[in-house]
Amino acid sequence: MAPSSSTDRGGPTGHSASSDRPGTSDGPPPDRGGPTGHSASSDRPGTSDGPPPDRGGPTGHSASTDWPGLVEALDREIVGRRREIELILAGLDAGRHVLLEGPPGTGKSTLLRAAAAAAGGGFVFVEGNAELTPARLAGSFDPARVLSEGYAADAFMAGPLVAALRGGALLYVEELNRVPEETVNLLVTVMSEGELHLPRVGRIAAADGFRLVAAMNPYDNVGTARVSSAVYDRICRVHMGYQDADDERRITEMRCPDGCPVTIGRAVAAARATRRHPDVRVGSSVRGAIDLTATAAGLARLRGRNPADPEAGLDAALMALTGRIRPFEGADRTAEEIVTEIWEAVLASERAGGASPPDTEPPGTAPAQAAGKAPAPDGAAARPEPGEPRSAAPSPPSRGVEPARR
Repeated sequence: MAPSSSTDRGGPTGHSASSDRPGTSDGPPPDRGGPTGHSASSDRPGTSDGPPPDRGGPTGHSASTDWPGLVEALDREIVGRRREIELILAGLDAGRHVLLEGPPGTGKSTLLRAAAAAAGGGFVFVEGNAELTPARLAGSFDPARVLSEGYAADAFMAGPLVAALRGGALLYVEELNRVPEETVNLLVTVMSEGELHLPRVGRIAAADGFRLVAAMNPYDNVGTARVSSAVYDRICRVHMGYQDADDERRITEMRCPDGCPVTIGRAVAAARATRRHPDVRVGSSVRGAIDLTATAAGLARLRGRNPADPEAGLDAALMALTGRIRPFEGADRTAEEIVTEIWEAVLASERAGGASPPDTEPPGTAPAQAAGKAPAPDGAAARPEPGEPRSAAPSPPSRGVEPARR
């Protein structure tokens, strides 16, 4: 039984420590100071004590926190993200809420989890989806106890938002643009005023250290909605694009320590080439290179071939990459044809002594734009890879692009 008019009792609410419901963080909720979940000195059941913390200055963490040391520690742990680490830690130290935007596979969750652990604060995870109602995010009353005891303070089961507010933890909302608008609106007052008001519960003030950190992929248009300007006005945005080629190779080597070096090089080159292909709207992340490397090694063992066998590599590329790329609507080529072409280009470049396959289109001059298609995320046809020069003039469209599509 929710504190509002909603009576949704199904799905995750993020209450007990033994909860296995998706969409909430693991582990016991923070100590709330007594059997009802409030401070022993509280004279108002269902509310927290004291005014909301000052959101204008540094916070939640000890004044002795070694922020430069945290940057160095996280930079050693997370590959190619020093700038983003500095931005996120600076925002959290200043008492700000942070939104990470970027395509999948760019390390948003990894970076936030590592930052929370290094800073020594709590971390509450919420999976954003269409089923995340306000009652599931904030909490609800236990129906059985309400029937027997009424709306007692200890009958309220705190959701992840209330748990983070009371515990002064980082509330991480993944895929924010998949969360229903009514649920996102619940966060507006929390971000601006540092407090939450719930019917029959009262005012819940944010403990020192509470921060909202959200992440989303703005390029996915399936099951997503636009985030309102009210949210953007209350949050600091950090864009996370793909790492450069050397960093992605290091990541693949770390995740596949027994992988064949030749296959790793081919896998990284192929994954990155999907982001520049003129027929691809969204390319593969580094996860594609990791899966390609691991799958190619397994295929080579099963077939009794060399770990760098090109045929095993092609089959692995088809498995690892075709589901991750998104061809433009109306394209007359399948994902399998595109990946096969890219793999053949990788092998041809290798035979010619090149480090990576040649671009089928000079970056920055994609025919996709000429055809009226929306630009894709970092590294796709409309943008060059990091460190690559922009072409001075466009080249002819690749095969498969018909004049009618212009």
